Amino acid sequence: MRRHRLIAVIRKETLQIRRDLASLLITVTMPLLLMLAFGYGVRFDVQHIPVYVYDRAGSQQSQDLLKHFQASEYFRIVKAVDNYPALIEALDSGACRLAIVIPVDFSEQLSAGGPVAVQALVDATDNNTANISLSYSEAVVQSYNQRLRLDWIQRHGPSTVQSPLSVDTRTWFNENLESTANIVPGVIAIIMAVIGSFLTSLTIAREWERGTMEQLISTPITPLELMIGKLVPYFVIGLLDTVLCAAVAIWWFEVPFRGQWTVLFLSCTLFLVVVLSLGYVISVVAKSQLAASQAALIATFLPAFLLSGFLYPIDQMPTVIQVMTYLIPARYFMTILRDVFLKGTSLPFLADDLLALALFAAILTILATRAFHKKLA
Repeated sequence: MRRHRLIAVIRKETLQIRRDLASLLITVTMPLLLMLAFGYGVRFDVQHIPVYVYDRAGSQQSQDLLKHFQASEYFRIVKAVDNYPALIEALDSGACRLAIVIPVDFSEQLSAGGPVAVQALVDATDNNTANISLSYSEAVVQSYNQRLRLDWIQRHGPSTVQSPLSVDTRTWFNENLESTANIVPGVIAIIMAVIGSFLTSLTIAREWERGTMEQLISTPITPLELMIGKLVPYFVIGLLDTVLCAAVAIWWFEVPFRGQWTVLFLSCTLFLVVVLSLGYVISVVAKSQLAASQAALIATFLPAFLLSGFLYPIDQMPTVIQVMTYLIPARYFMTILRDVFLKGTSLPFLADDLLALALFAAILTILATRAFHKKLA
């Protein structure tokens, strides 16, 4: 490998990027737009669920229970009705997703110390929202239950009967259970996969379309020098985009960063080599900018979005799909990003994922080196 030839190709590709205003805009605006779109648009938190109530008791105690729902940020009591048909109509029309029915003998049963069943009707067309609504409503009722128990203890003194079992819960790594903390680090993997492969997929195809490939082939440059020279500018752009995305995640979305920057940049380097090499191979094979860009998006965005664990837990997928995810490099990078950001996991515990990325990087680099031949046909 001759140093002067390598530097000449790097300079040529850098000048090409500077002259291509569209590519420059993509490298700057796309990461920001994707971070904001995914950060604000993809959320699993459910708030202000519209609720209809049917208070058949109409007592002070039943109103106290409804005030607990009203005080919760997860529910928004839209309307109080006085019959079942009105509740059913509201659920059918989508005016509410949850309906609460308080029985007639609510206060009498509470005074007698007996259990009272409060009915919750849930619109389960969206099963995820339905499950969350049920969990939140049970939490509200449990909170009201504890307040009743405290009132009873204040009136009658401490009870000698203790519950034989209790659960003391404590959440780690994402204390507020915010979906943003889970989504935003994963967006970095999506952005790097799309930007890296999309831009490099145009490098060789552009030479073919502009008719400059003949000049390149006539020079003494080797395929390895051409590949490295073409990819180095995009590697630098990819690292700068990573810094930009990490800064937005930490300072704009306030995602905690508990890991080591060295581990983050080591994993980013390996993943960039993977996606840049993949984009280069696509560019050599396609020989057309349109076909290359479309192939790059299909080969990187869809697998990274659907099969990397970004949206859906991999262990909940069918077994065949779980096996297929081992062939997706974004799967390993996604795990590393979330562990570094939220858990602060150190290098030894991420060795398996880093080795998998290194293996993909080695295989794709060899493929990219051998894909290009100095022939016109």
